[in-house]
Amino acid sequence: MHELADLLQQTGKAHHQAYIETNGFDPEWAIWYADYLEDELPTHLGRDLSRSEIVYLLWGAMKAQAEDESPEPWPEYYARFLGGD
Repeated sequence: MHELADLLQQTGKAHHQAYIETNGFDPEWAIWYADYLEDELPTHLGRDLSRSEIVYLLWGAMKAQAEDESPEPWPEYYARFLGGD
């Protein structure tokens, strides 16, 4: 799970860099993340995933963390949610 959390953290940094002019704001962030993660995420999860599935999983993780009101850093929460190694 630690490796997946690191990958998600790296993705977040890359996304923020890509959207630096808007301070990282991107209402379609999950689509950008899915494109970025498409090649590596299936390896961490041990199954093939389409970009649409990745978007769905990322939105699910975001909603679950908001519902749980979890203070856990998002990369660790999402990695646990996604069931990574």
